Amino acid sequence: MNGIYGWLAEASRDQKRTLLAASLGWMLDSMDVMLYALVLGQVQREMHLSAAMSGAMMSATLVSAAIGGLGFGWFADRYGRVRALTFSVLVYSISTALCGFSHSAAQLMLCRVLLGLGMGGEWASGAALVAETWPARHRGKALAVVQSSWAVGYALGAAIVALVMPRFGWRAVFFVGIAPALITLWLQRGLREPEIWRQERTPQLHAGQLFRGALGRNVLICATMNAATLFAWWGLFTWVPRFLSQPVAEGGHGLSIVQTSAWTIVMQVGTFLGYIVFGYLADRFSRKYTYIGYLLMATLLVPLFAFVRNPNALLLIGPLVGFFGTGYFSGFSVIASELFPTSLRASAMGFVYNIGRVLSAAAPYIIGHISEHAGLSYALCITSAAFLLAALIATALRLPAIPSTA
Repeated sequence: MNGIYGWLAEASRDQKRTLLAASLGWMLDSMDVMLYALVLGQVQREMHLSAAMSGAMMSATLVSAAIGGLGFGWFADRYGRVRALTFSVLVYSISTALCGFSHSAAQLMLCRVLLGLGMGGEWASGAALVAETWPARHRGKALAVVQSSWAVGYALGAAIVALVMPRFGWRAVFFVGIAPALITLWLQRGLREPEIWRQERTPQLHAGQLFRGALGRNVLICATMNAATLFAWWGLFTWVPRFLSQPVAEGGHGLSIVQTSAWTIVMQVGTFLGYIVFGYLADRFSRKYTYIGYLLMATLLVPLFAFVRNPNALLLIGPLVGFFGTGYFSGFSVIASELFPTSLRASAMGFVYNIGRVLSAAAPYIIGHISEHAGLSYALCITSAAFLLAALIATALRLPAIPSTA
């Protein structure tokens, strides 16, 4: 056990607080995504939304997140990772609560767009903060812990829906989303900017250089690779709760909202382990080939998940889909953080991650639209091709032989 957790025990107070802050921010970000996914069916019925329009709501959130990620990435490089993290959490927390007050598709769309601005900024600022605080030999594990909090938030969102919605309705579910705003005071008072950022906060490079030479190549590879994985992820996991709760006669599994929430929590156990295991494999062996391996496994597992009808088999395959179909995100954060210099790190990470969000924003809509004609099982299999494309793009990565925080 000491060998597994020794790296965490030897960490400094600032490193631990940074890790906790970034993890909480990402966890609460994930919680909001789960809240929307699980109340989607009821919102559709009450507001008379088509499956395509419901998917378009998530697509609009992703486009907004891209804009927020670009803006907050620039802000983090200029004014600090801690400030950017704090403000982004505050924005998406308040916007989540406002979703509960919406009474029309237009109002809900506006709330989701505002929410996306904060959601997009959280990843780049939090990942850059952790990457610059932790040494290279433990960076994969540290960023894996941050990414693993997504699974915790997803499970937390499922638990909140199971407890709140049957008693108080879907609006009350969103009101719980104001809770993240309470941690922003702690974020402001308890964190310090990384020493390397304080030393190099005066840019030695300007943003335009991100698109030239070796940096431009890294931007192109990371952005397209991440676009493919995000298309696969949003296309698959936006619709998994609906796939589980949809009547059997319509190609689903006919689970109740409580059963769907419980099943989702089980699936997130696999997701959590996928994130954590990736960090250890990446620090021990290779970031690049661990990343590619996860994507290839996800490519194979998604069709099995989409067409299996035996509940016991589904319960086995689901956590594996979570393990491989989400765990690779631990790799993207460490890969992206090591490809770009400190003075442009948050801007670069915000750009490559959130341009990927823009390009992937159509996924929920496309899957929803195809499901109306071919069924969800066939629609979900489109994401398998996207996982394979990402793996092929990742073969072009050229990572530094000796990772550095510089």
